[in-house]
Amino acid sequence: MKRPDTNILIVDDDSAIRFALSEALRTWGYQPLQAGSVADARACLETDTPALVLLDIDLPDGSGLDVLNEINDGQIQTGVVMITGNVNVPNVLTALRGGAHDFVSKPINLEELRVTLRNALEIRELRREVRQGRQERSTKFSFDQIIGESEVMHRAIELARRVASSDVPAILLQGETGTGKDLFAKAIHYASERTNAPYLAINCAALPATLIESELFGYEKGAFTDARQRKEGLFEQAQGGTIFLDEIGEMELSLQAKLLRVLEEGAFRRVGGLKDLPLDVRIVAASNQNLKKAGEENRFRLDLYFRLSVIQVDIPPLRDRDRDVLILADHYINQTNTKRPGRHIKGLTPEVESVFLSYRWPGNVRELRNVIERASILEDGELVTLFRLPADMIGDQNGLHKQSSTVILPPDGIPLETVELELARQALERTKGNLTRAAKLLDISRDQLRYKLKKSVVFSDDANGVDEPLSS
Repeated sequence: MKRPDTNILIVDDDSAIRFALSEALRTWGYQPLQAGSVADARACLETDTPALVLLDIDLPDGSGLDVLNEINDGQIQTGVVMITGNVNVPNVLTALRGGAHDFVSKPINLEELRVTLRNALEIRELRREVRQGRQERSTKFSFDQIIGESEVMHRAIELARRVASSDVPAILLQGETGTGKDLFAKAIHYASERTNAPYLAINCAALPATLIESELFGYEKGAFTDARQRKEGLFEQAQGGTIFLDEIGEMELSLQAKLLRVLEEGAFRRVGGLKDLPLDVRIVAASNQNLKKAGEENRFRLDLYFRLSVIQVDIPPLRDRDRDVLILADHYINQTNTKRPGRHIKGLTPEVESVFLSYRWPGNVRELRNVIERASILEDGELVTLFRLPADMIGDQNGLHKQSSTVILPPDGIPLETVELELARQALERTKGNLTRAAKLLDISRDQLRYKLKKSVVFSDDANGVDEPLSS
């Protein structure tokens, strides 16, 4: 059986040339296929997908350039090297512009041909890897990978999906820290017609204004002391693609004015430059601030806000997403189990589920991921328990929250004695077994705590009245 990655189709009406080339290809480790006309070449390409085609321009029933166009139009992943007995400049240029890798002239120098074939196949492999990488990124960062079943999340995803396929040049994402604005930005890019062009990101809060300006616009040689040579900025590097401006609310007002000009005129100028350069990028801006309110308080340019917010996608906080928190928790548990073979956490206890549903999640999805990561390291059993949650999720620094929402009644109920014992154990764990301090945390006397623990047979009393650690 012939290996597809070594098949090379020779298309030439001269049978002697086809024979000589076939022998040379076999010697070099390739599998030759032969066609003597345009019709034969078409028939061969319908049944085989050769790695490369050696294609003569002048054929008895047409031009090899027509076959070249059909190969490219059909999206066949095949490289083409043109053969010609008459080095006609227009034909050569047409072939190269049409997607041919190179051309060889008759009489064919076999050593030159061998190098040309090797180079053509290497380029074909590189292009295949690039295409595969793009496909993998498109899958990894697609909207289908954004997890959530709540109505508010569905609405945000649907709006972003519709915007992605449009030609709108600017999109604003607003949402609290940790809600996944960067995931939305990538999904918008890879769902758009710009998917094959670059996606570049910059955090406006992480760099000083002068550095952000040179990163975005680039600079000319001599524009400032250290500008020893011209540098392309992100606007040039991302031509045809997407630039993600994260935390745009932190951008200084002077730079906001320059960005507004870029959006309005579709052109930019390098730092120190004298001419405008055309711009073809989509800008996806994101902020955890209310930019309209910031504009009204003169902390953000209102004209830039209105220019960016023609399409605004509001990403909901985790606390407003109903039971998405439990779906996401399962997702992160599965991820953790995959990263740490030998971990077999299956889910959350009912008590932890109740805490997750009532907790405010100020850090949103990012905080949830970190909580699951922490619990997966500390937990010994198959379910994440209250004991493995961060202290600030179930109590403040001075003890357990005394608000009515601290202890959540599970849907199926729970014995009061179980709740008391669990809180007592938690207090003892925090005080390393010191009864007096544990009782103070629970706002009961030391004797009351000892009594409750004796009932559950988890406390070892001592004759001297000195606190001892619990004995199991």
